[in-house]
Amino acid sequence: MAYTTIDDPTDYFNTKIFTGDNSANNAVTGVGFQPDFIWFKNRSAANDHALVDSVRGRKALSSNNTSAELTLNADKDFQSFDSDGFTVDVVEQLNSFNKSGDSIVTWNWLAGTTGSGTTTGTGTGKAYSYSVNTTSGFSIVKYLGNGSAGHTIPHHLGAVPKMIILKRDAATNWSTYHASTGNGKSDPLNEAEVPTTSTSFWNDTTPTSSVFTVGSISNTNSNDSSIIAYCFAEKQGYSKFGSYTGNGNVSGPMIVTGMKPAWTMIKRTSSNEGWYINDTTRLTTNPNDQYLRPNAAGEEGTTPSLAIDLLSNGIKMRGTDSGYNESGSTYIYMAFAENPFVTSSGVPACAR
Repeated sequence: MAYTTIDDPTDYFNTKIFTGDNSANNAVTGVGFQPDFIWFKNRSAANDHALVDSVRGRKALSSNNTSAELTLNADKDFQSFDSDGFTVDVVEQLNSFNKSGDSIVTWNWLAGTTGSGTTTGTGTGKAYSYSVNTTSGFSIVKYLGNGSAGHTIPHHLGAVPKMIILKRDAATNWSTYHASTGNGKSDPLNEAEVPTTSTSFWNDTTPTSSVFTVGSISNTNSNDSSIIAYCFAEKQGYSKFGSYTGNGNVSGPMIVTGMKPAWTMIKRTSSNEGWYINDTTRLTTNPNDQYLRPNAAGEEGTTPSLAIDLLSNGIKMRGTDSGYNESGSTYIYMAFAENPFVTSSGVPACAR
C-alpha cells in the first residue's frame, strides 16, 4: 500500500500572497487550481479576515467576529473563482480582499464535485448543497437548519471528518468540532476562550463517514437559517488533526504529522487563548514565528516566544508562550502538507 495518495499537496491546498491595488478586476493567478474555499487576510493592517466559497458564491464571512454573512455588491471586493486563482475588485466592505499597497495572504482549498439533496434525522428534512473532494478529504456544505436536535447533515467525504468549521448566516459565534475535544464541545473561531461545553452543538454525536449531527442551538441549527460548514477528513501525508500537551520549554513537544507541513492552525483548549496560523509561504525558514490570528483582525505578528519548526515529518515547538507551549496545557491543531513525508513512489521529504 502506498504511503500517500497525494504526492503533490499543492494540487489541493496552496497559499498565495499578493499586493492589493484597490483596482477593478485584479486577477490573481498562481494558485494552481480553481479554489472553492479562499481565506483572505491583510498582513499589513488590522483588517477583518474575509472567507468566501464557491457554494455560497459572492458572500463573505469574517472569522474574527460574529457578524452576519455579507452579500458583496456588484463590481466590488471579491469577484470570481478562476481557473488558476481568483479576481478581486475595488474595496468596499472588507480591506483584506484588495487594499492598495498592502500584502495580502490567501489560503486556498480545492473541493470540486457539486451536488444537492435533503437532510435527514430528527425533524423536517431541509435542502442542502455541497462541493467535495474525497481525495483530499474536504467538503463545503450549505444547509438549512430545522431547529430539532438530531438533525443529520451529509458531508459526502466518505470518511469521518476530524474537524468542522461552521457559521450561520446571522450574527452568531462560529462553531467548530474537533475530534480531539469531542462531540460535547464547540470552540468558536472568533473567540480566545476555552471551548464551550454543550450537547446543543453536535447533539453529543460523533460524525460518521456519511453525516455530522447538530443539536438544537441556533448557531448550528436555527430553523430555516442558512449555515455553511467546512468539513475536513484526515488524509495520510496531506492533512493531520490532533492534540498535544505543552511542556513550557524551548525544546517543546514534537508532533509527528507524517508530512512536511505547509500550514498549521493551533489553539489552546485547557485555558483561554486565541487561534494561531503559521505557514511556510509567509516565512520559508525555521524557526517560524510569523503568525496571524483567526479570532483577531490584527496585522501579522512576529514573536520569538511563539516560534515553531515546520519539519519534514511534523511540528516542533520552539517557544514558551502560552499560545503554543505552556507547561501542562492542552492544544488542538490542524495541518496541511507542503510535501508528504514519503511519496507514493518512496521519495522522502527534504528537511527545511
